[in-house]
Amino acid sequence: MKNGINKVTLVGNVGEAPKYIQLENNQVKANFSLATNEHYTDKEGKEVKKTEWHKIIVWNKKAELVKNYVKKGDPLFIEGKIQSSNWEDKEGNKHYSTEIYCDNIMFLSPRSDKE
Repeated sequence: MKNGINKVTLVGNVGEAPKYIQLENNQVKANFSLATNEHYTDKEGKEVKKTEWHKIIVWNKKAELVKNYVKKGDPLFIEGKIQSSNWEDKEGNKHYSTEIYCDNIMFLSPRSDKE
């Protein structure tokens, strides 16, 4: 197979206020964390809640929307693709990061007239 599919769909809550960056080439970038929760019952019958954190990256017009309308705690629907990177710091330690590059964002809570 020549091309695979790299598609992610997440529904969760914003974990921190988005950070917004204006780049030199007139591009804008917003990033924030999104928490997804899973509930299940373990072998002992106890209910367990597991939270997974995702790094979300949004570019240009969608980043402007994030800047103007997204705040901590907001429920969002995110579609995008997974992108991984790695780098070495000054001390020679390797670092790895996996991020979701957002293609589509939907707000899951209504806004009041004041927002």
